[in-house]
Amino acid sequence: MSGPLGSMTCSGREASACKSPLSTRLREPLTHARFQQLFGVAEQEPELPAESCLPQQCRRWRRRVGACSGQGAWRLLLARLPPLRWLPQYRWRAWLLGDAVAGVTVGIVHVPQGMAFALLTSVPPVFGLYTSFFPILIYSLLGTGRHLSTGEWPGTFAVLSLMTGSAVERLVPEPFAGNLSGIEREQLEAQRVGTAAAVAFGSGALMLGMFVLRLGVLSTFLSEPVVKALTSGAALHVLVSQLPSLLGLSLPRQIGCFSLFKTLAAVLTALPQSSPAELTISALSLALLMPVKELNVRFRDRLPTPIPGEVVMVLLASVLCFTSSLDTRYNVQVVGLLPGGTQHILIMDPSLSRFPQPLLPNLAELPRILADSLPIALVTFAVSTSLASIYADKYSYSIDPNQELLAHGVSNLISSLFSCFPNSATLATTSLLVDAGGNTQLAGLFSCMVVLSVLLWLGPFFYYLPKAVLACINISSMRQMFFQMQELPQLWHISRVDFAVWMVTWVAVVTLNVDLGLAVGVIFSMMTVICRTQRVQCLALGLAEGTELYRPLRESHKLLQVPGLCILSYPTPLYFATRGQFRQILEWHLGLGERSKESPMPGSLPDKAAEPIRVVILDFSGITFADAAGAREVVQLTSRCQDAGICLLLAQCNALVLETLTRVGLLDRVTPEQLFVSVQDAAAHAMERLELTGPKICTVWI
Repeated sequence: MSGPLGSMTCSGREASACKSPLSTRLREPLTHARFQQLFGVAEQEPELPAESCLPQQCRRWRRRVGACSGQGAWRLLLARLPPLRWLPQYRWRAWLLGDAVAGVTVGIVHVPQGMAFALLTSVPPVFGLYTSFFPILIYSLLGTGRHLSTGEWPGTFAVLSLMTGSAVERLVPEPFAGNLSGIEREQLEAQRVGTAAAVAFGSGALMLGMFVLRLGVLSTFLSEPVVKALTSGAALHVLVSQLPSLLGLSLPRQIGCFSLFKTLAAVLTALPQSSPAELTISALSLALLMPVKELNVRFRDRLPTPIPGEVVMVLLASVLCFTSSLDTRYNVQVVGLLPGGTQHILIMDPSLSRFPQPLLPNLAELPRILADSLPIALVTFAVSTSLASIYADKYSYSIDPNQELLAHGVSNLISSLFSCFPNSATLATTSLLVDAGGNTQLAGLFSCMVVLSVLLWLGPFFYYLPKAVLACINISSMRQMFFQMQELPQLWHISRVDFAVWMVTWVAVVTLNVDLGLAVGVIFSMMTVICRTQRVQCLALGLAEGTELYRPLRESHKLLQVPGLCILSYPTPLYFATRGQFRQILEWHLGLGERSKESPMPGSLPDKAAEPIRVVILDFSGITFADAAGAREVVQLTSRCQDAGICLLLAQCNALVLETLTRVGLLDRVTPEQLFVSVQDAAAHAMERLELTGPKICTVWI
């Protein structure tokens, strides 16, 4: 291979030194301008007048309109309706049985879990069944995650239910008197159902807005320590909030800051009034559910399908309560008739339908629930997309994050019309679906059939189900969330900053509430990123003996430091928060300003060079971006170096940073010959300027 850089050749001893299995050529130092001349993009055509550009723009718009009318419309339809892509390629013989078994398995477990998490949302249990049906059906039609399962399940959905319940209790509080008539109780429940549906409507609308603006990148602000600390702290909130149901106490739900401690104080105060019957039911339920959970985890690979402990517990408790008349003899709180609710929300005639009427939530509530809908939307999208990506990588297919925004947005928006509360995908249902043999979104349709059968025909069988059993299901579901704290010692050894983020988020969630704790965690996580950019150390580079490579001087004593030459690498973005540190470091290394090398900087090497600096090379490879303040700092540094008689050279400056520097007037202070494509080129030029003999710069051609 030949080229303009291969014109120089080695002779004699130099030629023998350059021998290599690969083709090697010596070259001269390469400036940025010379590199653009040799390898840059073709010169842009001169801009045409507006009159001549108009027909070209018209032709471009005509092509776009033509594309939308035919194949473009079909491509758009394929992108927005994923079943049109995977259904024609569906392997009916190989996949149908697995999808059916997995869907039925998940659907059976959805029934008790749906009613249990409805208690966290402060709505009647039947609305948990609605939330187990409509969102899954809609996501199966719009989602790109083949193995993703939405609905109620421990983990993230418990967080969403708790966040929604806090909003419902704050906006529709229960009267302090507590003794409500049947009609007043129905009105209160109707208002709470409407508020929960409004929260789902608001979160769905926000996700659709993010889909239109392509703002899926916002979910990246929820780092892994923040999400895990959030779920662990929320699990503690779930445990404490279910204590009144476990003990048979009728206590108002505490909301706001320090609600966890307020609930504990109220439970301890009312402990003598607890119901022995419900306490016994809770103890027996936990004694059955916890070992079953442990067996499912330990023998996950050996079991063909997880043991449905929740379903068994629901059946046993319902039969026991019915045969013993616990609801009348011992005043045990039961679920009651399914469906339940008020006349204007449900069609109450069982002979007609057991579905809620489509009803638009009260739009007047949207401004009040916007602050609650935003974190719910972010948590929903962030966790669902990360889960879909994990299984997409595992089974070699791709997902569209923007389409996931559309799927979850439409799922929450439409399901809110049927009195559903916010929902999301979670790890437990997804792993259960995969373990049971699920292959595609078709498994979600089978899951919907199971929930639909309960809504249409099997609802009366849950009349005598004690609410204490649902509370036990909620608590046992949080088992895995508590075990996340076992990862803290390992996280301490890996990254103490991430450990601090985890602890700050967890403490904020526990002491304040879930919403404020999430905000504190995100803000603290972003502050750690900013602080890390400000605490970076500027590295002085030296020449590795026998090579043309430059490494930090502190790495080895065999690195050469050329007299009169200073090579500095600043590995962090240069913006308003780091400009002061950048100026301070450069002043110290170059001996500029009042602060010179008489006061050494922390972590810096002692200055052994007696000769003053004549050339300085700034390695900009670590500066990914620079704002106006940082760029002006570089220009001011250039002027000060010129006044001090120091030649400033810039190396490895990316196009974005170079464009910003040019706009603030850098080329008015330096010439294009002072901009180099690599540190080696800049160092070779500096040694020529210092009239020193430096290493040859070789280009290795493969």
